[in-house]
Amino acid sequence: MSEQYVVGLREVDETQVAVVGGKGAQLGGLARIEGVRVPAGFCVTTGAFRRVMADAPSLDERLDRLSRTDPDDREAVRALSAELRRIVDGIGVPDDLAAEIGRALSGLGEQAPCAVRSSATAEDLPTASFAGQQDTYLNIIGPESILRHISRCWASLFSERAVTYRQRAGIDHRTVDMAVVVQRMVRPEASGVLFTADPVTGHRKVATVDAGFGLGEALVSGLVNPDVFRVRDGEVVERTIAAKQHAVYALPGGGTEHVTVDVERQKQPALTDAQVVRLVRLGRRIEAHFGRPQDIEWCLAEADTDAGDGAEFQIVQSRPITTLFPVPERDDQENHVYLSVGHQQMMTDAMRPLGISVWQLTAMAPMHEAGGRLFVDATKRLAAPTSRAGLLDIVGRGDPLIRDALETVLDRGDFVPTLPDPAPATPPAGGGPPAPIETDPAVVTGLIERSQESVAALERDIRTKTGPALFDFLLDAFEEHKRALGDRLSMQAIMAGMEATWWLNDKLYEWLGEKNAADTLTLSAPGNITSEMGLALLDVADVIRPLPAVVAFLRDAGRLADDNFLDELAKRAGGPEARAAVEAYLDRYGVRCVGEIDITRPRWSERPTTLVPVILDNVRNFEPGAAERRFEEGLEKARRKEADVLSRLRALPVDGDAKADETQRMIDRVRTFIGYREYPKYGIIRRYFVYKRALWEEAGRLVQAGVLDDTEDICYLTFQELHDVVRTNRADGRLIQRRKDEFRTHQSLTPPRVLTSDGEAVTGTYRREDVPDGALIGLPVSAGTVEGRARVVLDMAQADIEAGDILVTAYTDPSWSPLFVAVAGLVTEVGGLMTHGAVIAREYGLPAVVGVDGATRLIRDGQRIRVHGADGYVEILEGT
Repeated sequence: MSEQYVVGLREVDETQVAVVGGKGAQLGGLARIEGVRVPAGFCVTTGAFRRVMADAPSLDERLDRLSRTDPDDREAVRALSAELRRIVDGIGVPDDLAAEIGRALSGLGEQAPCAVRSSATAEDLPTASFAGQQDTYLNIIGPESILRHISRCWASLFSERAVTYRQRAGIDHRTVDMAVVVQRMVRPEASGVLFTADPVTGHRKVATVDAGFGLGEALVSGLVNPDVFRVRDGEVVERTIAAKQHAVYALPGGGTEHVTVDVERQKQPALTDAQVVRLVRLGRRIEAHFGRPQDIEWCLAEADTDAGDGAEFQIVQSRPITTLFPVPERDDQENHVYLSVGHQQMMTDAMRPLGISVWQLTAMAPMHEAGGRLFVDATKRLAAPTSRAGLLDIVGRGDPLIRDALETVLDRGDFVPTLPDPAPATPPAGGGPPAPIETDPAVVTGLIERSQESVAALERDIRTKTGPALFDFLLDAFEEHKRALGDRLSMQAIMAGMEATWWLNDKLYEWLGEKNAADTLTLSAPGNITSEMGLALLDVADVIRPLPAVVAFLRDAGRLADDNFLDELAKRAGGPEARAAVEAYLDRYGVRCVGEIDITRPRWSERPTTLVPVILDNVRNFEPGAAERRFEEGLEKARRKEADVLSRLRALPVDGDAKADETQRMIDRVRTFIGYREYPKYGIIRRYFVYKRALWEEAGRLVQAGVLDDTEDICYLTFQELHDVVRTNRADGRLIQRRKDEFRTHQSLTPPRVLTSDGEAVTGTYRREDVPDGALIGLPVSAGTVEGRARVVLDMAQADIEAGDILVTAYTDPSWSPLFVAVAGLVTEVGGLMTHGAVIAREYGLPAVVGVDGATRLIRDGQRIRVHGADGYVEILEGT
């Protein structure tokens, strides 16, 4: 054999995953850390596995079939996995390889009990742990038995759970190899798991130790509940001692046995506090070596006679904790509190590097990236009493969970220092605060015209820009972008609508006991670009409804590519008319898409088939003229509500006329400005689409020049990195691939509303007692009560809505608005009183509750639910 198929653990380190798999590489790295004891052993390399696999050509055909199998087809996956496993297990270990393994075994002691452990190349990685997906065999004695169990480890690469895990993680089965670790068996007094960061909260300074008697198999299998210790700053701060009735021990002749622990010993701690602290200290050393929090399996066993007296910890595995949300990088060691931008922008999905960097370059405030999401540092505003009160008030109105999470951090008293309020700024020359904006529709008209002129100038000026000159131009355009975002008059108009809404809700509740009165008073408010977008798609449906050939074509449109969709549409009877209607819609609204704050997301004009399910729902669920009728109905409801509250106010015995007059002014004000609330975002997204088209044209030139493999590769570079690629005509393919892998990991993470620099994800809770038992609590954002079938929709393109359904989803940005015209109510996991989904729900008169934590998991598709839009809770009435 020219290739070395067996290597000692101390001959490898964590960089050699391709040779010895994830577990072997981690163990090799552990063995090199001073003061860390790892049981002696060796690795049977991935080269040995590939050689054995080459003797089984029948694997190829089955792997092809497996790659084409839907991971949700459990029966097919189970059958193919069993076939693959049977084939591999039957191959056996070639004689020359068996001899090499035998020589390595002699170094451990030929009859020494060993642990035989799988070590796949997609295992114990920073981006995917694959914990427990392949097999481990304990207390295996004798060369023949060890060889047999090595074959079983190879075969376990194709266990059903491992195959399913890889398919769901998007990992090609052919790219994964299997090594096997053989280690001298440890016979522990106690064993367990150490997490160097709290696995529940993510707190990086809190370590958690789970401990039980005997082998760790008892804990892993769930045979016993462990003792649990929490350690911070070198001290046990919390302990729970379980009744450990059972334990697993190694048998002298091989294998393991379950035993019943003596009654008087069951409630004794498996570790002393001093041992726990010593173990955590060891864990911190391991964490520092690998550079990230670790999930460490440990054993406490009697020391070898030549290694000192007493019991010592041996480390049998360490892997990254892949479920922790990353912490933003910072250049100091001070405490920081970060607020999620995604929860404010209604886009909590992971973003690619280009999307993140462009948002950072166009945002008004510094933003920090972590886990593919953006955060703002709120520490300074929380430190000073006045700014703290203002911040808590504004976030509390929008999302009570964020406020509660911030108050939870502040209540600790020692995380955010209290600083004095800054000295008041010098007043402007004119003296006093600026005059409030007048209630004048011309203000809104002027702002919209100014935005349109700015976008038109951008479109005109960017046409001639390519190469490095394009990036210089865009950097200047980003400054104009920020100027538009911070336009003082625009901000005044937005705040005027929001403040009028709050005033009406507060005062009419105080004076008349009327809850959320503004929800009805703002129905069909003029100039709301987002609500107009939903109604306009009803008009498109009106054009298509009487064209049976077009309707039939749309039902099969999922099979067509987006780049020829409109051309194919035009070939049908009535197709030119339908195409004109769709194109007119896309000309105005095609810049939008789900997750539109991420410039890398495909827009509707780039992927028009995204709209097809919604158009078909509108064709099926509505009669002609529905858009105009809905608008007029909303307008009439608003007028009736206005007349009702004014009449009731004038009848009040104290200051009735004055209260009615002030309310009239506020109604006029809210209807003048509330629709504009949606326009600045539309203007921003129009600018984003101009940027995107220019960047993608540049990417096309890079692909033609052979610099990039695909235009989508630019999504995984920051704006500055892409600028460098354009300037040098050189790209780092390994960086792009690493970013793609990281993005897959980020997609699986759930971003917290509030994150501290210690890594703690603080979720917040609703502190309410005015809801029925079992109800799901959220934020009331649009009044009314509705009962209907829950439609849990995670992808707008997969929506299948019937009239009367209640939409349940994670979040809604403006792109979801076309669905709102067909549903009877709305429930989301993320949102606030003035976020887009809430505004449009009120505009359409939909009862809505947002911020319902875990709604898409707790409510099953098809269940009957009742949404209490004024009181902020959802009742689940029956199962599917």
